[in-house]
Amino acid sequence: MHTLCIRYTLGPNRLKHFRDYVERELEAIRNAGGKIVGYWLPTDFAGPTNVAYGLIDFLTLASYEHYREALADDPLHQRNAAELMRSGAVLSMERSIVERCVDGYEGKD
Repeated sequence: MHTLCIRYTLGPNRLKHFRDYVERELEAIRNAGGKIVGYWLPTDFAGPTNVAYGLIDFLTLASYEHYREALADDPLHQRNAAELMRSGAVLSMERSIVERCVDGYEGKD
């Protein structure tokens, strides 16, 4: 399993705009073949308050490449991306691909 890890640096007071983008973008991600692990927003409890993460799984690197092409061609994604850009919610994005070696979730609290 390969996971796309996207680290977003958010603009001040733009958390709602980013959350709205994520909610609208989920359909486009799924349509393009991505399996959404989740999106995480910052809190005031610890760490930076302007960093968010998105994780999307792919079985192979080839399926990730197909996803990138399909997403770029998707009109829903194009509208979502344009609105996100206009909102000023995201100052920067860093993408990396990580490979899962162990699934650490055991379903226990």
